[in-house]
Amino acid sequence: EGNYNYCVDDENEEDEEKEQGKWPREDALKEESKASSFIPCSPALSSRAPATASAPSMLNINVGGQSYRLTYQAVAIYPKTRLGRLATSTDRRCQLGLCDDYAAQVDEYFFDRDPAVFQLVYNFYASGVLWVRDELCPCSFLEELSYWGVRLKYTPRCCRICFEERRDELSEQLKVQRELRSQAEAEENEQLFHHMRYYGPQRWRLWNLMEKPFSSVTAKVMAVASSFFVLISVVALALNTVEEMQQVDWKSGDSRPVLEHVETLCIAFFTLEYLLRLVSTPDLRRFASSALNAVDLIAILPLYLQLLLECFTDDDQPRGRGSQHEHDIEKVGRVSKVGQVLRIMRLMRIFRILKLARHSTGLRAFGFTLRQCYQQVGCLLLFIAMGIFAFSAMVYTVEHDVSSTNFTSIPHAWWWAAVSISTVGYGDMCPETHLGRLFAFLCIAFGIILNGMPISILYNKFSDYYSKLKAYEYTALKKERGKVDFTRRAMKKISECCGEGASHPLSQ
Repeated sequence: EGNYNYCVDDENEEDEEKEQGKWPREDALKEESKASSFIPCSPALSSRAPATASAPSMLNINVGGQSYRLTYQAVAIYPKTRLGRLATSTDRRCQLGLCDDYAAQVDEYFFDRDPAVFQLVYNFYASGVLWVRDELCPCSFLEELSYWGVRLKYTPRCCRICFEERRDELSEQLKVQRELRSQAEAEENEQLFHHMRYYGPQRWRLWNLMEKPFSSVTAKVMAVASSFFVLISVVALALNTVEEMQQVDWKSGDSRPVLEHVETLCIAFFTLEYLLRLVSTPDLRRFASSALNAVDLIAILPLYLQLLLECFTDDDQPRGRGSQHEHDIEKVGRVSKVGQVLRIMRLMRIFRILKLARHSTGLRAFGFTLRQCYQQVGCLLLFIAMGIFAFSAMVYTVEHDVSSTNFTSIPHAWWWAAVSISTVGYGDMCPETHLGRLFAFLCIAFGIILNGMPISILYNKFSDYYSKLKAYEYTALKKERGKVDFTRRAMKKISECCGEGASHPLSQ
């Protein structure tokens, strides 16, 4: 899963021109004159092997148990490759250092590498073209090319296009798997807590309680309680808007509705939960950048901001000079502005429902799908905006002269275009001319085609991400349960070996 792009060289403009106009073999033949003078190893390492007329003309190599024979002339054309250095070097120690073993009886060099990939390298030395097979792993293929010293620029353009597509697809899949695994599994390990200066083991147990619901029964109860308070808070928020439910307990002298006390209790639990997560985290930067922690903070901020604003508006005493009427007008304006801010603060309370994403695999998979498909979603919104602007202008052009028309301006027609593209069709605005109805039909047809395009893409990716995230969570759950089961099983075996009546020190 690491970075396997180390073998791909950045080709310059000259390499691109060579690939477009020539066969790579023609470029390699120009380097044949340089092969005889290429000596990669220092002659001071050992004595040179004498180059006599009786020297063999064939290079015998064995790769993974399969024997190959190449002419020295064909290999020496590429002196910067491993076999090219082996063929052009006159230093025996350097030659032996380039291979894994050498059989002097048959004059054969052995390489402990993959013979399937070397078959392509062998064809490259024979033909000057590096072909790529679709069944090969891009990571393994690039690693083998790096070992043999063969550059990817010798690959034909047809093979390179397919290879780069598979390489990019594999890189994207590995990236998605890493992100999904980071969501399903806890990234912090026990060593980070043990190296802390203050209360490391205690914070480790607290972190397991808050972040790992299946680590213990208490952690599971904590997760269930968190989901329960979220649901209670959302229900109380909805019922608080019903007039019959806005009852005030005048006996206690409190002017607030009864359901606001339920909301205050939920906020107190959310605050305690957030503080426990903040105290137990080993990395504050990662905690602050987490989207789920940001949702937790947004869920508790509105109440505290509301209390803060109410404290500033409690002072009703007139200040400075002026009549009482002027002070009353100033107070009404100040209260009106504060009321608008409070409405916005109350609107932020609806984000509490997002706290369920911490305990819901489907919600996290949906959010992950939107993050991964932001380009497709952005293109969809762009096409919708273009359609709204285009069709609203068309309908306004043919409908604004009609008496008692609703298309009085292009911005007024935006609403009609948006409703038509989404295929909702409220019917509050409709064209009356024949040309306007034709434009309306085209707008609806455009919306049907546009809305059907991204649905399959988003659904396929969502189902894929959901299944992978579920599998990672199941693996992490089995890992946690496996630790407990293994410990209990070991203790049971020890007690059985020692006898039922004997008490072992480990079992106490």
